[in-house]
Amino acid sequence: MSLWRDQRFRRFWTGNVISQFGDRITELALPLIAVGALHASAGQVAWLTALVWTPSLLAILLGAWVDHRPRKRRLMILADLVRAAALLSVPAAYVWGAVTLVQLYAVALLTGAAGVLFNTAYPPFFVSLVPRASYVDANSGLSAGRSASYVAGPAIGGALIQMLTAPVTLVVDALTFLASAILIGRVSVDEPPVAAGGSASSLLRRAREGLALVVRHPVLRACLGCAATVNFFTFLAGGGLVVLFASRDLGLSPGVIGLAFGVGATGSLVGALIAPGVSRRIGVGRTIAAGAVAFPAPIAIAAAAGGPLWLRAGVLAASEFLSGVGVMLFDVNLNALQTTVVPDGLRSRTAGAFSTINYGVRPVGAVVGGVLATVIGLRATLLVAALGGALSLFWLLPSPIPRIRSLTPQPAADTAG
Repeated sequence: MSLWRDQRFRRFWTGNVISQFGDRITELALPLIAVGALHASAGQVAWLTALVWTPSLLAILLGAWVDHRPRKRRLMILADLVRAAALLSVPAAYVWGAVTLVQLYAVALLTGAAGVLFNTAYPPFFVSLVPRASYVDANSGLSAGRSASYVAGPAIGGALIQMLTAPVTLVVDALTFLASAILIGRVSVDEPPVAAGGSASSLLRRAREGLALVVRHPVLRACLGCAATVNFFTFLAGGGLVVLFASRDLGLSPGVIGLAFGVGATGSLVGALIAPGVSRRIGVGRTIAAGAVAFPAPIAIAAAAGGPLWLRAGVLAASEFLSGVGVMLFDVNLNALQTTVVPDGLRSRTAGAFSTINYGVRPVGAVVGGVLATVIGLRATLLVAALGGALSLFWLLPSPIPRIRSLTPQPAADTAG
C-alpha cells in the first residue's frame, strides 16, 4: 500500500506541516516583540535565539529518560501542548502590559525544551508508524513539508504580523501546535512495551549506552562525524553572516536578499522531493555523500559573486538554491539510514546523544565564524565554510555508507556489524 494512502501517516504529516508553518511565524514574531515592544539590543535578540537551542545540550539525558517511558505518542502530544501554552502566555501578558524580556527568554527556553522532548520521542513513534521500506519516502514527505514552510511561512507570518501585530500572531502559532496535538492524538500505533525508568544512576548509564552506540557503530559514527562537521562549518557562515555579506559586500537591498533566500527555500523543497528517486538511482549511501558536498560547497559560489547587480543577486540565489537541494539529499537519506540501523529500545537515547553533539557544534561554529569574519573578512570566511563543510565527505569514505544501495533488510544487516 502507498504510504500516502495510510490515513495515520497523512494525519501525522498534516500535523507536522501545520506546526512547521507555526514555527516560521514564531521565528519572526518573538524577535519583533523583543525589538518593537521592549526595545531589545542586538545582543539580547541573539540570546533569544541561543536559548531555543540550549536545551539540545541536555538531549542525551532526555533521550535516555524517554526511551524508558511508555507511549511515546503521549510525550509528543505533551510537547505540543507545552509549546502552545508557552506561546499563549505572551499575548496574555501583552494584553495586560506585562510582557518582559525575561518572559520571552523563558518562552524560548521552554519551547526549545519541548522541541527536544518531541524530537527524542519521535524516532520510536516513527518506526511504529512507517514500514521500513518507506523510510526514505516518509522522510522525503516530511522534509518537503518543512521546506514548503520555509518558502511560504515567512510571507504568511509577515502578513499576519502586519495585520494582527506580533503578540496576537503568536495565538495563531499556538493553535498550530494544538492542531498538531489533536492530529497526533488520532494516530493509533502499536508501541512496544518498555521497562520502567530507574534511578538517576541508571539514567546516566542509559545515556552512556546511547552515546556508546553512536561512537562504536561504524554507520552511526560516520553519520555523526559527517553531520557535525557540516553543521560546524555551515554555521561559520550562518544566515547572519551571509545576510551581512550580501548587504555589505554585494550591495543588495533587503528585498533582493529576501528573494534570494526564498529561491533557496525552493531548492530545499525540490531536494526533498527528488531525494527518494536519486537514492533509488545511485544508492542511499552515494546520495548521502553527494549531499554532504552539495550542501556546503555552493557557499563558495556566493563568495565569488561579482559584476552587475542582477548577476550578484542571481549568483546568491543560485548558491542558496543548490545548497537547499544538497541539504535535503543529505538529510532525507541520512535520517532514513539512521532509523534503519538503530535498534528498538535505544532510539530515543541514540537520538539524544546524536542531537547533543550535532546541534551542540552549531553555536560554536557561529562564534568561530564571527571571529573569522573579523580577522580575515566575510568573503574569506565563506570560502572556509564551503571548503571545510565539503571535507565532511572524508568521514563517509572509509565507512560502509558509500556501499549501501538500499535500506532493505539484507544490506542493513550487513552494515550493523
